[in-house]
Amino acid sequence: MPTTVIKNADWVIAWDDSAKHHVYRRGIDVAFDGNAITHVGPGYGGKADRTIDGQDCFVLPGLINIHSHPQHEPAYRGVREEHGLPGMYMSGLFERSQAYHATDDAFRAASAEFAYCELLLCGVTSVMDISGAWDGWAELMAKSGLRSFLAPSYASARWKLENEYTLGYDWDEARGKRGFENALKTIDAATKHPSGRLSGVVSPAQIDTCTEELLRDSRAAARDRKIPFTVHTAQGVNEVQEMIRRHGKTSIQWANDIGVLGVGTVLGHALFIDTHSWIGWHTKRDRALLAETGTAVAHCPSPFARYGHVLENLGAYLADGIPVGLGTDVSPHNLVEEMRKAAILGRIAARDIRAVSTSDVLHAATVNGAKALLRDDLGRLAVGKKADVVIVDLKEPHMVPARDPLRSFVYHATDRAVRDVFVDGQQVVAGGKVLTMNQADAGARLTEAQARMIEKVPEFDYMKRRADQITPLSLTVAR
Repeated sequence: MPTTVIKNADWVIAWDDSAKHHVYRRGIDVAFDGNAITHVGPGYGGKADRTIDGQDCFVLPGLINIHSHPQHEPAYRGVREEHGLPGMYMSGLFERSQAYHATDDAFRAASAEFAYCELLLCGVTSVMDISGAWDGWAELMAKSGLRSFLAPSYASARWKLENEYTLGYDWDEARGKRGFENALKTIDAATKHPSGRLSGVVSPAQIDTCTEELLRDSRAAARDRKIPFTVHTAQGVNEVQEMIRRHGKTSIQWANDIGVLGVGTVLGHALFIDTHSWIGWHTKRDRALLAETGTAVAHCPSPFARYGHVLENLGAYLADGIPVGLGTDVSPHNLVEEMRKAAILGRIAARDIRAVSTSDVLHAATVNGAKALLRDDLGRLAVGKKADVVIVDLKEPHMVPARDPLRSFVYHATDRAVRDVFVDGQQVVAGGKVLTMNQADAGARLTEAQARMIEKVPEFDYMKRRADQITPLSLTVAR
């Protein structure tokens, strides 16, 4: 592979290993040979097969997304933005997952390709894709150019609704075990993919839909393979109430009791802990357990904000030393938007502008994400790390003036200013255009797929309603 040099970059977010933190550097060169960074500093004098003029460029490490569902979330556009049930503490998750189904592999492929383009265009270079395993998944991820962590999902039960206020469960433990076995086959195959960019994550679906045996076996399989383990935990009030009913303790405490917390575990959301105002449980242990065990949290502000939920509060999680990374649990798959919301909502929850800084959310979207994925070669611009590099255009109007380019990027420009993206040394975005996939074509197929999903809603909804009865349009259609 050729050696690429970004020469005299105006601004660079470089890694300071002594401080264990990102820093700004001005007017320096960034070089990568093959898939590794070889130089971050002034006066690069080595070979250069390709030189990029760094004037008006802001160079930063590729962003890391540790929680996403690309195979179906784009198809929920126009469906989930205002869908929630007051009887389920404003969450629409349980009703929607029953009524709206990703119906076939063509649906999944269109949705995933569309989402992968969104991810690349906002500067994400590594992503954990939590999806049901489907034919063509690994090849599509390889084609995208992303550094991909496939997390094939499975469970011992499915949520079942019979009314708008009670969460039920349809148990089939044999199905969960089969799903687990198939997931391991998918993961083992992905790690052998010739691209070298695919890996796996052991991913039982939710803490409340999996048996203790399945969770323990899943965590053991992840340890054996030295890969991450993830499970949705403390993502809903109904879920936590159910775990208290079953075990007399919160979701986090039960997860600790059965041995699935620890370094290498990523909890999806971990929002409704015992100190949360919507839970009000008598203990005050959940956050301490996460910190003591080194358990990572995938924080995804957008879906919960749409319900009126907020993590209380991100600053406290960070102050406790919990490695919090970020994810895109909804469409759009724009991790920079999640950085902005994480900072702002964290301050609102704490009622303190000092609670969460821009530096904090950058750290979450890079170094903490890498830590959650057990990868210390990602999330940093430093010699020897992987060549996952993002170039932001400082002349893009939303970046101007760029007195503090990270703030301009996070609070103003977001994905609009991303110009070029490299993953593993290969360019996957140039001039704001994805080189590996066709988002417009995927969007056309996604539109057709959503129509198929909408048509089938009455087959799956517990009240046999049409989609327009469950999630009506935001305005009436005039006749």
